[in-house]
Amino acid sequence: MKPLNFDSLEQPLNLNSFTPTDKLAQAETLPASWYTDPRMLELEKQKIFYKTWQPVGRIDQVQRVGDYFACEVVGQPLVITRGLDEKLRGFYNVCMHRAGPVALGQGNRKSLQCKYHGWTYDLEGRLTRAPEFEGVENWEKEDVCLSAIRVEEWGPWVFVNLDPNAAPMSESYGAIETEIFSKGFDLSKMSLIERRDYVIDCNWKVYVDNYLEGYHLPIAHPGLFKELDYDQYRVDTYRYYSSQYAPIRPVEGEVRDRRYVRTEAEAEALYYWIFPNVMLNVYLDNTSINIILPLGPDKTLTIFEWYFQQPGTGEGWDSMQQIIAFSDQIQQEDIEICENVQKGLKSNVYNQGRFSVLRENGVHHFQSLVHEFLTK
Repeated sequence: MKPLNFDSLEQPLNLNSFTPTDKLAQAETLPASWYTDPRMLELEKQKIFYKTWQPVGRIDQVQRVGDYFACEVVGQPLVITRGLDEKLRGFYNVCMHRAGPVALGQGNRKSLQCKYHGWTYDLEGRLTRAPEFEGVENWEKEDVCLSAIRVEEWGPWVFVNLDPNAAPMSESYGAIETEIFSKGFDLSKMSLIERRDYVIDCNWKVYVDNYLEGYHLPIAHPGLFKELDYDQYRVDTYRYYSSQYAPIRPVEGEVRDRRYVRTEAEAEALYYWIFPNVMLNVYLDNTSINIILPLGPDKTLTIFEWYFQQPGTGEGWDSMQQIIAFSDQIQQEDIEICENVQKGLKSNVYNQGRFSVLRENGVHHFQSLVHEFLTK
């Protein structure tokens, strides 16, 4: 039984108490405290979310000169702009005077103005106006600018990285992009059709753990299990991402009570997870992205966005709505599982578990990366 320790939050975090092994057959899962201790999330923000490429919006939001949108990465306020030189830029959405925001929502402007005292910056981040600031000593307007962040365009999305020394996005996404294009997929032609946000009472890692294995399909997702060829389901792991092979189950005899019938196109579907919190599902006629964001140590926001190539009306529209509805059904099943797992992690009796060698290599890969980022 896991001993009760009411003083645990007063003790320093000891990340070295857990060391993962590359040998899956001998490995143990992350300790329960890594999912429940509030201090762990603060460490994860600094060492994981602020040092990895995070999707914050869409390119169609900043297509024209002067377009901007406000966003954030796990509590850090940001603004993305398209400058007069047509260059995409990102800044902290924080005025250098008294920390007010320089942008709210989205729109099109020739400048960014603080909503507190009216300090104004151009779209390149330089301060152009500081009202009633005459007489301030040892201060020059020309020395003040918004704090810049790194920003890149990928597919239909805008990504940022708060670490100025991080490797370029191509290091983690390059191989994925190459594979997508080699298979004939063109993400640039897809447009956002629908977005749904789900708030789940679990740690963000619980949700990612769940996504990265098909081990729970027979019990938790009977509808999805009926569609997939479970015996062929596998997860292939790479340096900073993994891909899932989940073929549609072949139909034998008359088609009854099935949502999908396997076609050559569906056999080529691509499923990716990119460390730490992005899932990408690519099909010939649609793409969905899932973004997993911590709201607290035991609360998670999951963002689902669906992109389609001109679904139009009639059969195309009906098919799209069926895809979204089926995805929502699976999500509701996952929510119940993840919330119950979070309760179990807080129980007196659980600390660590073991991995199925056959089914949970993707989870082990993710948890090893979490440990690596938190301890390096």
